[in-house]
Amino acid sequence: MKQRWMIGSIAALGALFTAPVFAAEEVVVYTAFETDVLAKYKVAFEQANPDIEIKWVRDSTGIMTAKLLAEKNNPRAEVVWGLAGSSMALLKNAGILKPYSPKGVENLRTSMIDPEENKAWYGNDAWFNAICFNEYVAKQYNLPKPTSWDDLLKPVYKGHIAMPNPASSGTGYMQVSAWLQTMGEDKGWRYMAKLNNNIAHYTHSGSKPCVQAGMGEVAIGVSMALRGAKLKTQGAPLDVILPDGGIGWESEAVGLVKPSAAAKRVVDWSISKQANELYNESYALVGHKDVSKAVTNYPNVQDAMVEMDFGKMANDRKVVLRTWSDKFDSKSEAK
Repeated sequence: MKQRWMIGSIAALGALFTAPVFAAEEVVVYTAFETDVLAKYKVAFEQANPDIEIKWVRDSTGIMTAKLLAEKNNPRAEVVWGLAGSSMALLKNAGILKPYSPKGVENLRTSMIDPEENKAWYGNDAWFNAICFNEYVAKQYNLPKPTSWDDLLKPVYKGHIAMPNPASSGTGYMQVSAWLQTMGEDKGWRYMAKLNNNIAHYTHSGSKPCVQAGMGEVAIGVSMALRGAKLKTQGAPLDVILPDGGIGWESEAVGLVKPSAAAKRVVDWSISKQANELYNESYALVGHKDVSKAVTNYPNVQDAMVEMDFGKMANDRKVVLRTWSDKFDSKSEAK
C-alpha cells in the first residue's frame, strides 16, 4: 500500500512539473512606430501585464492605413498603436476604430486627442518635420544653409533634396498637408511643383531622407526632426533646421479596433505615465501632461508648430494623394 501511494504521489508530482505553462493572451497590434522602439514598448507592457502578449504588425503609416481600410469588413488588428492622428481620424470615420475612454484619459493634453464626440483615438507623442542639412556635403558643393521653406526652391539645391512620398509615408503626407494648410491650396501646389524641380527622389519612409542626409547621399532631407536629432547625437554632420514659415506636426496615437478586455488594457497602458516616460526618451512632446524631458539635439519645436487640422487631413487625404501622385510620383524610389 505504501509503495502504491509513493508511486501515485510521484506520478502526480511529475504531472505538476510537466503541465503546460500558462499561455498569455495574444493581442494583435498594428503600428507605424519606428522599428527600433517596438521591443522596448512590448517588454515594458508585458512586464506590467504578464497575462497578455503583444503581436506587432508594422509598416509605414500610408501602407498601414491602407491595410486597415482594406480589412474593414474582416479586421485582423485588435489595437492600432502608433499611427498618425490624421489616419486615426480616417479610420474612425470608416467605423474601424471603436469609441473608448481609456483609464487615465484625464491626464492627457487635450490638443493631442480626438476632438470629436465619441472619442476613439488618443495621442501618445507629437512628431515634427525639419530640414536635415549635411554640413559636410554642403561644403563640398558650396551649398548655403537654408533657413526657410522658400530657400529650398533656389536652383543651387537642384538634385540635392530628398523627402518622403506622402502616399506611403505619414511623415510625407503630414508635410504636404502642412504646406497646403499654411500656404493655401493654390500656392501650396505651386510651391511643391517648384520644389519638385530640385528633388533628387521621394522615399517610402518618413525617416529615410534624414538618414540619407546623415550618410551624405543627399545634402538635404525633409524628414523627421527626431531622426535628425538621433543621428546628430550619434555623430552625423547634421544641422536640424526649423525653417521660417513654421513646421507641420502629427500626433502618433492609439485606438481600439476590437473591444476585448485584453485589447482595452493595451490601450489603457499606452496612455499611462509609464508608457509616456518611454515615449519621452525619444520625443520631446508626449501626450501625458506630467511627462516632459528634453531630448538631446532636438530643436525647440513648440515655438515653430503651425496649427494643423487633422480632420481636414483625413477628409482630404484621397484627393491630395491622387493629385500629388499624378504630379510628382515619377521621382519616387522603387518599392
